[in-house]
Amino acid sequence: MLQDAHIRGGESGGDLADLFPAGVSAKGEFHCSDCGYGVTVFRELPSCPMCGGDSWEQSSWSPFQRPEFPA
Repeated sequence: MLQDAHIRGGESGGDLADLFPAGVSAKGEFHCSDCGYGVTVFRELPSCPMCGGDSWEQSSWSPFQRPEFPA
C-alpha cells in the first residue's frame, strides 16, 4: 500500500516519473532518483544508503510481466 504522499511528475506537463519521498509507507521495488541505487521495501522508504538522497522512483519491473523481445 502506498500513501498518497508522493510527488506526481506528470502533473507539471513533463514526462517525469512519480517520486516518493523517504519516510513514506511503501511496498515494492524503488530506485533512488539521484544515483539509481535500488531497494525493495515492505514498510517505509529510507534515505538512500549510497548518496543520502531522499526521493525514490517506483520500478516498473514486475515478476508477472513478460519480457519484451525485439521483433
